[in-house]
Amino acid sequence: MSGDSGAESTSADAETMSRDTAFEILTNARRRYALAYLRTQSGPASIGELAEVIAAHERDTTVDLISSKERKSVYTSLYQTHLPKMADAGVVDYDRHRGTVALADGADELDDYLSPAPDGANWSRYYLALALVSGVVVGCRLLGMYPFTAIPVLGYAALVLGAFAALSAINLGLDRRVELTRAGGRGRWPP
Repeated sequence: MSGDSGAESTSADAETMSRDTAFEILTNARRRYALAYLRTQSGPASIGELAEVIAAHERDTTVDLISSKERKSVYTSLYQTHLPKMADAGVVDYDRHRGTVALADGADELDDYLSPAPDGANWSRYYLALALVSGVVVGCRLLGMYPFTAIPVLGYAALVLGAFAALSAINLGLDRRVELTRAGGRGRWPP
């Protein structure tokens, strides 16, 4: 943050943001909400506008229904703490004197942390593998091959349906956990 010019924006000295810096920025819900909101804007937003939107989201209401006290509380924390920290990290361009903030180029570096690439789990492959194994087992049963004739066809149908239901439940549970983690436990943003 420079005291000489009106703009208090900072670009990161290193070419890439450290993991610790990224986590420090993303650890606070207001900073995550600010980033999410700024991504929806085509240019700079006023701190007042940002404070209103964040206050409304935190209280699960509309901008029209937040009190001036609620707005001021968010505004003060953004002005004094969150926006300077984000500017120091090169994530936003923050002009304290004009009261505006916009995304900086460094914000793109946080994308990997906000929407991480899949960690190798390709669920379509699991479903395909289960379908192929199930098809082979049921086909062997229908052809009358000995070990597979010990269980009736309806038994295999129940096993196949149960396996798909279990795989679907695991997939849904893991996807829901990732979704909540990305949204800071508060659902989707913007509301």
